[in-house]
Amino acid sequence: MFIQVTSAGRAWYYVSYKREPFARIKLPKYSLPKDMHIISTDEGQVFAAVQEWNQNDTYNIYISDPQGIHFTLALENVRASRGLGGNSMIDLYEVAGIKGMLIANRKLENQVKTYITYNKGRDWRLLQAPTTDLEGNSIHCVLPFCSLHLQLQMENPYLSGSIITKSSAPGVIVATGNIGSELSYNNVGMFISSDAGNSWRQIFEEEHNVWFLDKGGALLAVKQPTVPTRHLWVSFDEGRQWDRHSFSMVPLFVDGVLVEPGIDNQIMTFFGHFSHRSEWQLIKIDYKSLFSKRCTDGDYQTWHLHNQGEPCVMGQKQIYMKRRPASSCMLGPGYSRVLSSEPCICRAHDFECDYGYERSGDGNCSPSFWYNPATVSRSCSHGQNYLNSTGYRKVAANNCTKGVNDMYTARRQKCPNRAPHGLQLSTSEGKLTAPLHSNVTFLLQLQEGDSMRTHIQLDFGDGTAVSYSNLTWAEEGVKHSYRSTGIFRVTALAENEMGGDSTSLYLHITCAVEHVQLLAPLVVIQNKEVNLTAVVWPSHSHTLTYFWWLGNSSEPIITLDGSISHTFTREGLHTVTLQVSSANSILQDTKAIAVQEFFKSLLLSFSPNLDEVNPDIPEWRQDVGRVIKKALLQVADIPESQLLVAVLPGVPTAAELFLLPSKNQSEGRKKSEEELEQISEVLVSALNQNLVEFELKPAYRVIVYITQLTLAPLVDSSPRHSSSAMLMLLSVVFLGLAVFLIYKFKRKIPWINIDAEVNHEKEQGMINTVGQSEAAPKITLSEFPTQKEMMEKELECRLKQGVVNSCESTREIPNCTTV
Repeated sequence: MFIQVTSAGRAWYYVSYKREPFARIKLPKYSLPKDMHIISTDEGQVFAAVQEWNQNDTYNIYISDPQGIHFTLALENVRASRGLGGNSMIDLYEVAGIKGMLIANRKLENQVKTYITYNKGRDWRLLQAPTTDLEGNSIHCVLPFCSLHLQLQMENPYLSGSIITKSSAPGVIVATGNIGSELSYNNVGMFISSDAGNSWRQIFEEEHNVWFLDKGGALLAVKQPTVPTRHLWVSFDEGRQWDRHSFSMVPLFVDGVLVEPGIDNQIMTFFGHFSHRSEWQLIKIDYKSLFSKRCTDGDYQTWHLHNQGEPCVMGQKQIYMKRRPASSCMLGPGYSRVLSSEPCICRAHDFECDYGYERSGDGNCSPSFWYNPATVSRSCSHGQNYLNSTGYRKVAANNCTKGVNDMYTARRQKCPNRAPHGLQLSTSEGKLTAPLHSNVTFLLQLQEGDSMRTHIQLDFGDGTAVSYSNLTWAEEGVKHSYRSTGIFRVTALAENEMGGDSTSLYLHITCAVEHVQLLAPLVVIQNKEVNLTAVVWPSHSHTLTYFWWLGNSSEPIITLDGSISHTFTREGLHTVTLQVSSANSILQDTKAIAVQEFFKSLLLSFSPNLDEVNPDIPEWRQDVGRVIKKALLQVADIPESQLLVAVLPGVPTAAELFLLPSKNQSEGRKKSEEELEQISEVLVSALNQNLVEFELKPAYRVIVYITQLTLAPLVDSSPRHSSSAMLMLLSVVFLGLAVFLIYKFKRKIPWINIDAEVNHEKEQGMINTVGQSEAAPKITLSEFPTQKEMMEKELECRLKQGVVNSCESTREIPNCTTV
C-alpha cells in the first residue's frame, strides 16, 4: 500500500509492506519528486515512475528492494503523455511471458527512441530494425544512428493497442512502429518479433489491430476502425503468411473485439457500425473451423530464449516449445510453453547498483556524492549482525547461482559499538507550533548509534522531562501537553558509554510559515559587525516576528525586521538559530559561523553544467560544498581544518572558499599570514590551470574556476595600526588639503583656471561613463595601487612641487565609491 503526504510544498511517499507500519520511501536524495506513479508490484519488486523537479514531459523509472523502500534508478527521461481522461501515460511496457523484459521510449536531446531490457532495467539497448521490407528489398539501418521505434500507448481496452504480447505466447511481440533515427507517427507499419525482440519483421504497411487466438497459436488482424472493412486476416506462422476471411457482407467500422474467455471456447465478437448514423452491430465468429486438427508432438519445435546470443536471461537458461510454422493445428488444453529451465552462473550483469550507489563509466557501482556508505542503521545493536552493502544487489527474480554471487552480495558483519550521532528531534506533524492543552507528539530519530543501548532524555522546556532506557521505547513518539502559552526550548539528549549527542527545538503555540532560510556568512572577523538576514517563503503582507537565538543564549533577540547586525567577541564556532513566526505556523533554520581573528577567502565559479542539476536548496549546497572541498584537498597538501566552502544561493552557482589560520598560532601572527598567503597562491594556481574538478554523477564532471580575491583577507580584528597605514592616511589628508587650496584660491592663479577647465571636460566625460552601472568595468583588487606605490607618487609630487601633477596622480586610483 502506498500513500502520499505533502508538507512544506514537498511531497513525501510512504509504503506498507505486508501490512507492516508505513515507512517513508527512499529515493535518491535530490530526486525531489513532483509526481509518482506505481507501475508494477510483481515479482517482489516495485516499478515506479517519478517526475523530478527539473522534468516536465518525462519521468524517471526506479526499481525498489523487496520491501519497496529503497529505490534505485533504472532509466532516465522516459516519455510521458496525457491520455483521453487527462491521466499521465508513461511509455513503458512490460512484455508478457518473459520475466524481466521491458520496452521503453526514452527522450534524449529532443529525440524519442525505443529501448529494450532483458534484466529489469539493469542494461538497455536500441531495437535492431528489420533487414528487409515487405517487398523483400534490403533496409539499410545501422545502429545507433538508425533503429526500430515502437508506439507503446494502450488506451482502448476493446482494441489491441499499439503493442501486444501474451504470457501464453512468450517471445512473440506485435507492435506499431517506424524505422529511422527517432520515433515518428508518419510512415508507420506493423512489426513482429518471434524471438523476444532480438530480430523483427514487418507484417503490414498500415496500422492494424492484432489479437492472439488459441493461446497465441494463431494471430488475427483487422484494419484500424477509421476504415470500414469486411475482412479479417489470420496467420498460423507468426505473421509470415496471412489468410483473408470475410466476416460481414457489408463493410463494418470495427470499434472493438471481445474474445470469449475459456480454454475450449473459440468464440470472438466484433462490434461496430456500418455508418456514423447506424446502430451498433454485433457479429459473433466461431474460429474453431480455422484449425484442421489437434496438435501432436510432431507439430512442435523448441526455441531457446536469448539476448543477442546470450542464453542466460535473468540468471537462467530457458527452452520453450512452439508450434511449427504453417501447422494449423489447435493447441491442446494441457499445452505448456516452458520445456526446461536451469540456473546460470552469476555474473556482473545479474546485479544492479544498490541504494545510494550509481554506475560509473567503467561499469562499476560507486557511492553517490550525497551518500555515506559507512552509515550503520540505528537498529543495529552491539553484539548483533547487519548486512554491509557492497554497492550491488541482485536483480529481483534473478535465478543465477554461485559465480560472483558471494562477491556482490551484502556481507554479514558485527554491529560496531558506537556513540550516538545525528540525533534529530521533531513533532509528529512536522511543525513547531501547537494549540494550547493539545497533545504534542515528539519524534526522535538517530542516524547512527545503538538504539538498544542508548539512554534518551527529553526535556520539554516547561519544567518537566522524561527519560527512557533505550530509543526503542520512544519509537512511537513522546506525547506532552503544555499548560501555558509561550516559547519552549525542547532538548533531547542521547548517551551511551561511547559518548553522546544532543539537539533541541523551540516550540511555539501559534504561527504558520512554510519555509525559512537564514543567510549568514560562513566565516566572520572577530569583533567586527556582521549582518544576519532571514528569507521567508511564501512572502507575507503582514508583519512577521523574527526570533534570533545566538549561541547558547536562553533568551532570543526578537525583531520585526528580517535582518540584524551582531558582533562576535570570541573566536570559535558559533551557532545561530532563526525562527520566524506568523499566524499559526513557525519554522526555523540554523547556521554555524566560524569566528576568526583573520582569514583569506576566494570567490569560486563553476562550469555551466552544474546549474542544470542545482535545485537551489540548502541541503544540496551543503553536500556540494563538501564535494568541492574534497576536490580542493586533492590538488593541494593543505590541512582539512583550514578550508571551509560555502555554496551561495541562486543560479548561476557560485561559492566562497575560506582559508583559515592554523589552530596552532604559536609561531606568531606574521607567520600565519605568510602561511595563508602561500596556501592562497597554491590554490589560485591550481584553479587557474583548471586542475580542480569533481563528478556529481557518472560522466558529469564540473570544473571549478576562481572569480576574484575578496577584500576579506585584508581585514582583521587587531586594534594596532601599522606605519604604512598611517602613511596612507597622511597622504590622503595631504591630497585633500591640496585640492581645497586649489579650489579656494583658483581665481587668483590664472594658470590653474585653464587647466581646471580642460580637466573639467575630461572629468565630466569620465563621470558620465562611470555613472552607467551596466557599462561600468569591474574593478579587481589588482587595479588598486599598493601603499608603497602611493607613497612613491606622493614623494614624487612633493619633489616636483607641482600641485597639478599631484591631482593627476590621484586619477590613477580606481574610484571604488562610484563603481
